[in-house]
Amino acid sequence: MRPARFQDFTLGLVRSSSGTTRAQTLAEAGESKYPFGLAITTGDGEVQWQIIGQLAEGEKHEHADVPVNGDPIQGWGESRPGDPEEWLAAVLAKAESPEIASIDRWSLREGGGAQGLTVVFHNGARAFVRKI
Repeated sequence: MRPARFQDFTLGLVRSSSGTTRAQTLAEAGESKYPFGLAITTGDGEVQWQIIGQLAEGEKHEHADVPVNGDPIQGWGESRPGDPEEWLAAVLAKAESPEIASIDRWSLREGGGAQGLTVVFHNGARAFVRKI
């Protein structure tokens, strides 16, 4: 799933999630520095996320963005209020998209620190979602 389609997919999920008071693309929020991303407002405030894509091995931008389906993520737990990274990961996982193979939370990596997600798709492509 390439960044434009991932942005639209995620925006739809976030808009229909409980606790969301506003969700828009970064462009709609007036942020022009990043081509893809979201500005999501919940009861805890607004968080902006940049979306960057990495094509699957051997894939070219001139190829069509063809979905590859597999088993969706299972058994994702509840998210804690006030943790935007965990909340966004839970929203994506609970959608049970057959295109998403895994979600890695950056803050849980050794050394922690930055908030973000690496979303791996069944075709081998990745979306990097970085809190800005």
